[in-house]
Amino acid sequence: MAWDASRPVPWRRLTREWLVYVLIMTVIFTIFFRDDSFVGIIAGLLISGPLYLAFGYVLAKLGYQRRSYREVRSETRGRAAAGSGGGASAAAPPRPRPAPTKRTGGGSTRPGGRRR
Repeated sequence: MAWDASRPVPWRRLTREWLVYVLIMTVIFTIFFRDDSFVGIIAGLLISGPLYLAFGYVLAKLGYQRRSYREVRSETRGRAAAGSGGGASAAAPPRPRPAPTKRTGGGSTRPGGRRR
């Protein structure tokens, strides 16, 4: 896709996702790095904000739109309802069995056969 300056950028969504990331990573770093200084960790997390927003801005202007969890769930529910509500008419007919070959026993169901 080409760059389009008129495409909207979902700033609120990008900011919310980054804040959730910062909260989760702060808790994880607090648990695993109790003895270390938090200055570097917090600085790194704060620096990641503008980088994440800039990357999201570029992707939005190029036309990338990630679907929300709500959209994915409704699509999954729609497929499940269409699959279960159609009954037998919506299902594809079963595949026919392949022709018997020497490797599959030649179609014979009797055990044994000619021994050498």
